[in-house]
Amino acid sequence: MSQLENIINAYKTLSKIPSVLGGKLIKNGSKISSRWSVRNLDKGKNTKFLYNYVLNDSFNVIAESEFGIDISNELLSSISPQETFKAVIREEKDGKDAKKQYLEVWKKNNLVHSIDLTALDIHGDVYADGEFGSLDWSQDESSIVYVAEKKLPKVESYVKRKADDKPKINGSGEAAPKKGEEYLYRQDWGEQLVGKYLSVIVVCKLQTETCTILEGLPDSWCPGQVRFSPDGQSVVGVAWQTEPRRLGLMFCTNRPSCIFTLTLDGHMKKVSVEGMAVRSPRFSPNGDLMWLQRSTGGPHHACHALVMLPNGQREVTTVVGVVQDELKIVGGDSFYGVYCAALPNRCFSADGKRILLSTQQQNEVRSYVVDLDGGRIVDISNKSKPCSTTILDIKSDVILATCSSMTTPAQLHVARLPLPGDESSIRWVAVSSLPSLPGAIHASRVEYMHLTHTDQVSDVNSFSAILMLPKVEGKAPLLVWPHGGPHSGFVNSFSLEAALFAMLGIATLQINYRGSTGAGQSSVSFLPKRVGDADVKDCKYATEEALNKYPLDRNRVTLTGGSHGGFLVTHLSGQYPDLYKAVVTRNPVTDVASMYNSTDIADWCAVEAGFEFTEKGPVTEEHLLSMRRCSPLAHVHKVRAPTCLMLGSGDKRVPQFQGLEYARRLKANGVATRIYMYDDNHSLSSLPAEMDNLINGANWILEHLQS
Repeated sequence: MSQLENIINAYKTLSKIPSVLGGKLIKNGSKISSRWSVRNLDKGKNTKFLYNYVLNDSFNVIAESEFGIDISNELLSSISPQETFKAVIREEKDGKDAKKQYLEVWKKNNLVHSIDLTALDIHGDVYADGEFGSLDWSQDESSIVYVAEKKLPKVESYVKRKADDKPKINGSGEAAPKKGEEYLYRQDWGEQLVGKYLSVIVVCKLQTETCTILEGLPDSWCPGQVRFSPDGQSVVGVAWQTEPRRLGLMFCTNRPSCIFTLTLDGHMKKVSVEGMAVRSPRFSPNGDLMWLQRSTGGPHHACHALVMLPNGQREVTTVVGVVQDELKIVGGDSFYGVYCAALPNRCFSADGKRILLSTQQQNEVRSYVVDLDGGRIVDISNKSKPCSTTILDIKSDVILATCSSMTTPAQLHVARLPLPGDESSIRWVAVSSLPSLPGAIHASRVEYMHLTHTDQVSDVNSFSAILMLPKVEGKAPLLVWPHGGPHSGFVNSFSLEAALFAMLGIATLQINYRGSTGAGQSSVSFLPKRVGDADVKDCKYATEEALNKYPLDRNRVTLTGGSHGGFLVTHLSGQYPDLYKAVVTRNPVTDVASMYNSTDIADWCAVEAGFEFTEKGPVTEEHLLSMRRCSPLAHVHKVRAPTCLMLGSGDKRVPQFQGLEYARRLKANGVATRIYMYDDNHSLSSLPAEMDNLINGANWILEHLQS
C-alpha cells in the first residue's frame, strides 16, 4: 500500500466515528434524546442523527433506538416544558437553489402545526448559529420565540420602467420600493456569520399560528440568545451594539452587549451594567436570572464572571468572579475561572439553589456545581481517567454529560446530583457504547506537560502542553501544533486530526502557550504586545522539553497550525530554521499590518500588537511598524522548511492574501512551497475541505520527513 493510500484509509476509518452535538433528558431523566454528527464522505457533508435511550433507576440502559434517525435538515429543535410538544425549525430545498424554512410542532406522532415561515415573508432566514440562534417555549406551552434576519424594504433603481400602478383594494398592498438604495453598503457580522446584518425577535402563538416581530429595541441593537421569562409575558436576551461598526463576532466574546428584557407589548429594560460583554442568560426555577459577563475590548476571549440578578431585585450580584491566577475550591482543587462560551440550556438543580457548568481548565474541560448563596464550587468531573467532561443537560437532579479523551471518542454519561455538601461523591455511569477504534489509538499514550520558564522574570512563567505519543519502534517523529486564537486552548478530547497522525506513527504536541485560556486571566492578559515573541519562545521551549523527556526523534520535527497557530508555525520555521523540517499551515496570519485593513477583526491586530484599538484620528507609523515587527513576514527570508499552505477563498478573518504573499516570498527564496485554495471560510471545516487538507497535509509531512 502506498503512503497516500495509507493516509486515505486512516482518514476513512476515523471519519466513521460520530461526535456528540447535544442531548436532553426526558421523563425526569429516565430517557435521553441525543443528537450526533458523523462525516458522510459520499454526500460531502456531515449527517446529523437522533438516538434515544431509556434508563432504569440505576441508569442502566434498558432500551435504545434500533437505528439513528437522520435530522440533517433540522436547524433548531426544542421540547416544551411539560414535554407535550417538540418544536423544529426545518429547512428544505425548494427547486434547484431556493430553500424554504418551516416551523413544525409535534405532539407524539402527530404534526399539530406546520408553518411555512418563508411564505409568511415577515422576516428573513431564521438564525441557527451558536451566537444569535435560539428556540424557546413559554412555560404554558402556548408560544415559541426565535431570532431571524430583519426583512428590509424593497429597493429599486432611480430609473425603472414598469406597468401603470393599479389601484389597491382598501389601501392594501406593499409599500412602494425605496429608490436609489440598491447598492447601499450593509455590514454583516463577519466570519461564519456572512449575510447576517440585523436580527429581530419573533414570537409565534400556536393557537392562531401567527408570527409577530417584537418591537421596542433600539435600531442599533442586534438581539439574540432569547428566551421567555417564567411568566411568559416578556423575553430576555443579549443585544449587541452595531454602531459605530460591527466587528466580527464569531469566537469573540468581547463585543459590547447587554442583557435586556422586553415585554410582548414592547417595553424594554436593560438589566446588565455598562461596559460589559455578556452572553448566555438563564432563568433558575426560582426566577433568578444568571448570565456570563466580562469587560469589553481587549483579548477576544477571556475569563468570565458568573453573575445573578435575583428575582424581584435590581442589583446584579457576582456568584463567581474573574479569577486572575487560581482559586482553591472544595477538596483543595485549583480552579482557574470560567471560559465557556455558553451555560448548558438547563443548568440548575431542582431546587434552583445550585448551578452546573463546564469550562476549560488547563488541559481538560471540567464540570462544576456552584452554590448560588455562598459561591461554593465543587468539581464533579468524571475522574475515572484523564478526560474532558462537558455537561449537556440536567433535569430533576439527573445530569447528562459527554466524556472524551484523545484516545476515547465522546461517550454519554449520566449521574445523579448528590445533596449539597456531598457533591464530590458523584458517580458517573456510561450510557452510549464506544465505536471500535484502530489499535494505534488504543496503544497511544497521552501526557500532560506542565512547563515553567526558569530564565525569565515576568508575571506569568508557566504554561502547559498535551503530548499524544503513538507506540512505534524506536523514536517517533514529532509534530508541533500550537492552537489558534491566541486566546483559546487545547483540551484532552477526541480529535480526528490527532488520531490520524497517531495512526501514521507521528506524535503530536499541542501547546497551550502563555495567553491561552483555562489558566487564569493573568495568562490571557500576558500575551498582548508580546505576540511573535513570548508565544514563539513557549513553543520552542515545549519542543525542547518534549524531545528531552520522551522517545522522540530530534531530526524529524515538523509544524502544523492554523490562524494564530499558523502565525506561530511560520514564526518558528523562520526563527529556528535548523529545528523544524516541514510546515503545514491553514489560513496563517503572516503580516498583521496589512491584515488590519482587510479582516473582520481589526481590533485583534491592534490589541495583540500592543496598542488600544481605535479608528478615530490618524494612523500612526509606530502602530504600523509594531504590527509589522511582530509578524512572521519579518523572518520569512530565513525559512528553509518546505511549507504547505491551506487557504480559504471565503476567509473573512485572515484573508487569503496573507498566505499568498507569504508563499510568494518563500518561492522567491527557493523554498519548496505548495498552496491549496478551498471554497471555504476560515475554519476550512466543510467536509470536502477538511478531508482534502488533512490528507494532503499529512502526505506533505510524511514526504518531507523521509527526505
